[in-house]
Amino acid sequence: MTGRGVRSTGAAGGAARHVPVLLAEVSEALAAARGGVFVDGTFGAGGYTQAILKANPANRLIAIDRDPEAIAAGASLLAKAKGRLALIPGRFGAMFEIVTEAGFEAVDGVVLDIGVSSMQLDQAERGFSFRHNGPLDMRMERTGLSAADLVNGASEAELADIFHFYGEERRARAIARAIIERRRTRQFETTEQLADLVAGLVRTEPGIHPATRVFQALRIAVNDELGELVLALHAA
Repeated sequence: MTGRGVRSTGAAGGAARHVPVLLAEVSEALAAARGGVFVDGTFGAGGYTQAILKANPANRLIAIDRDPEAIAAGASLLAKAKGRLALIPGRFGAMFEIVTEAGFEAVDGVVLDIGVSSMQLDQAERGFSFRHNGPLDMRMERTGLSAADLVNGASEAELADIFHFYGEERRARAIARAIIERRRTRQFETTEQLADLVAGLVRTEPGIHPATRVFQALRIAVNDELGELVLALHAA
């Protein structure tokens, strides 16, 4: 990613399409050149998938992504792979079931690029970014409870725990309290509304937006990212 939400760039994680920054290191760790069956649990823009397929013409790959837009965008790569790639919508927490249903009893390597990509951050309508105003959404699958549902419906204690444990936000309780007070008269609908409230309560070092930790925490909670990671590690 090209930035950390630095004000001078206007970027929220980067304006460029997501490029894996550890591509060479991951390929080496996987030893993909040896050949085998691999899983890319976070397909995204297909960076790791393409590298693994190129590493050895005999490689086969099961790529998974919970974001329907990523799956749709991977159609051209799927066609080019000529049967060596299975591109499957789903959560990497269900990796064991997905790989089994694809017809494999075991694989030779698994890669998980944890977190959110610039592809998602740069789309204001997805609601992940505190830099681009849009609906307070953050759902990777576009289904289920949104960040707005959580912010407008969770108790003060629940919100404080989310900000503290998932974002390591030191002002978690103050932010939760302010959210409760604000939503008594007007509920949160946009990313800008929440980012502005947090910015009035949190001070950070230059170059880091005050709402960074709160938005990270909400995203993790909305998508149960840590729960899915536990399942994926066990499956791997």
